[in-house]
Amino acid sequence: MDRTRPLTFLLAGVLAAGGLASLTPAAQAADLDLARNGGFESGLDGWSCTAGSGAVVSAPVHGGTKALQATPAGSDHAKCSQTVTVKPNSAYTLSGWVRGSYVYLGASGTGTSDVSTWTQSAPDWQKLNTTFTTGASTTSVTIYTHGWYGTGAYHADDVSLVGPGGDPVQIPATPTGLTAGSPTSTSVPLSWPAVAGATSYKVYRGGTLAGTATGTSYTATGLAPSTSYTFQVSAVNSAGESARSTAVSATTTSGGGGNPGGGLPAHALVGYLHASFANGSGYTRMADVPDSWDVINLAFGEPTSVTSGDIRFSLCPATECPNVESVADFKAAIKAKQAAGKKVLISIGGQNGQVQLSTTAARDTFVSSVSKIIDEYGLDGLDIDFEGHSLSLQTGDTDFRSPTSPVIVNLISAVKSLKAKYGSDFVLTMAPETFFVQLGYQYYGSGPWGGQDPRAGAYLPVIHALRDDLTLLHVQDYNSGSIMGLDNQYHSMGGADFHIAMTDMLLTGFPVAGNTERVFPALRPDQVAIGLPASTQAGNGHTTPSEVNKALDCLTKKTNCGTYQTHGTWPALRGLMTWSINWDRFNGWEFSRNFDAYGWS
Repeated sequence: MDRTRPLTFLLAGVLAAGGLASLTPAAQAADLDLARNGGFESGLDGWSCTAGSGAVVSAPVHGGTKALQATPAGSDHAKCSQTVTVKPNSAYTLSGWVRGSYVYLGASGTGTSDVSTWTQSAPDWQKLNTTFTTGASTTSVTIYTHGWYGTGAYHADDVSLVGPGGDPVQIPATPTGLTAGSPTSTSVPLSWPAVAGATSYKVYRGGTLAGTATGTSYTATGLAPSTSYTFQVSAVNSAGESARSTAVSATTTSGGGGNPGGGLPAHALVGYLHASFANGSGYTRMADVPDSWDVINLAFGEPTSVTSGDIRFSLCPATECPNVESVADFKAAIKAKQAAGKKVLISIGGQNGQVQLSTTAARDTFVSSVSKIIDEYGLDGLDIDFEGHSLSLQTGDTDFRSPTSPVIVNLISAVKSLKAKYGSDFVLTMAPETFFVQLGYQYYGSGPWGGQDPRAGAYLPVIHALRDDLTLLHVQDYNSGSIMGLDNQYHSMGGADFHIAMTDMLLTGFPVAGNTERVFPALRPDQVAIGLPASTQAGNGHTTPSEVNKALDCLTKKTNCGTYQTHGTWPALRGLMTWSINWDRFNGWEFSRNFDAYGWS
C-alpha cells in the first residue's frame, strides 16, 4: 500500500502543472520482480538444474509451501538456473533465501561484470543479495543458484530479480523450408532456414521429440535401414515453442550400414579368448572354444609403446602356456570357426595395453600394424578395448559431436580407414568401461569449471562418429563404481538393476553432462550387448545367471523389471559379452550354458 502514496502526490503535482509528459519516464522505470516461479510453488517450472540435481520439496520452506532442494554429486555443483528478459543499461537487484553450506546466488550474461554472492554456512534460512547493471546491448541474463562439490543438499526459496522488465519476448514463428538431405542406412540429415528470435530448435521424429539443435541443421541417427521416417521442427526461445513445421519424409537406404559386418545371429554370445597370455583361468586353444560363442575376441594386441601406434600380437609363449597350439594350428582353427559362421577379431588394448594415438604418424602406424595382424591371421575385424588413460579429452573439447582432442580424432580416422580397406563385412566392436560412456550423463571431460577427470565420457565421441560402422557395443558392466541412470538414481553393479539401467541409457539416448542441447542418440538394439564377468574370479560385479535372466527379461520383454522403469522394450537386443571364454571354462561353462538356455523370444 505504501508504494501508491508517492505516485498519488506526483500525479496531483503533474496535473496541477498542466502536463502529463513527465509521467512517462517514471512509468517506464517501474521495477518488477522478473524471476519466474521464484518461490518454486509451480515445481521447477522455469528452472533448469544440471544432471537432474534439483527437486521441489515441501519442507523446509521460507515462504509459501514449496522450496528448491538441489544435491551436488561428484564434481557437479547442482546448478539451477533460468534466463530472464531485461533492459540494456539498467540496474537490477538479485536476492534469494538459502539454507546449507557453500550456497551461491548469482547472475551471468550481464554484459558488464557477472556477479555472485554466497554463504559458507547457513543452518537456517539466510538472505543473499547482489546487484548488477546490464550492458548496452544486453536483453537477457541468467540467474542461478548452486552448491559445491563434496557438500550436502542445499535449499533455496523466494528468489527475486527486481528491475525494469525487458521488452516482451514473442514466441518465434513456425519454421518453414524443412529439408531432408541424402539418407544413409541409419541416418537422415535435416536442415531449415533460421527463424528470427529463435534460440534453439526441437526436432521431432514421428511426432516424438528426437533432439534439440542450436543451429539450423540436425542429423537423425540410429535409424533402421530401408525404413520411412517423418520429421518436423519447431523454433524455441524463452517465451516458448512455436508450432511444428510441415512434416517431411525420408527413407533410409538398404546399405550395409544397417548391420555393419553382418552375419551374426539375432542373439549373439561374445567372449574374449586369452590368446597371448596366461592367468589363473588357464590357456584355452582356439579349437576347444565351444560352438556357443559367436564372436571370439583375441586378447590382446598391444602397442610397442603407449604413443607408437604400433600394435603387435603373438600367441602365448610355451613357457607360460605349455598347452599352446602351433601358429599353423591356431590359424586353421580360426578358419574352422569362420566356416561355422563365427567371427574372430583382434582386440586392441586391455588393462595393460595403453594406446594413445596422439599424432597422425601414430594413427597411420596403427592402421598398418592392425591390418598386418588381420591379414596374417585372416581375421574378421577389430575390437577396441581401450582402457586406463588411452582416451581423454583436452580442455575445451566439450562437444562429443565434434571432438578436437588428437587421441580421439586420430582413433576415429584410423578405424574409418580400416573400415574403408576391408569393406562392409568388416566387424567393429567396442568394449568401453562405464566410466567412459554412461558416466557422460553427468560429466564430460574436465567440465565447465575444470577439475573433473578428462577421461569421463571420452568414448562417446568415438562411438558417435563410428555408429554407422559399429557392429556391437558391449560396455563392461563390471569393475565399475556406482553410475547414475536416467532415473537420476545411482546404480551399483552385481544385479539385474545395474545392467537394466546401463543398457537402457544406450537404447534411449541421454543428454551429455546434463546438456539437453547435446543428446547422445540411442543406438539400435542389434548394436548393443551387455558385458559381464563370467565368474567371480573374472572381475568385480559378477552377476548370477538368475539376475542375468532378469535383466534380459526386462529389456527384451518388459517383465521382471524391478524398480527401474525402462524407456522401451527391445526384443532385438543383440546379446551378451563376457570376460572371458577362459574364465567361463574355469567355471564349468556356467555363463555360456545359461545364454544357450535362455528363452529368447
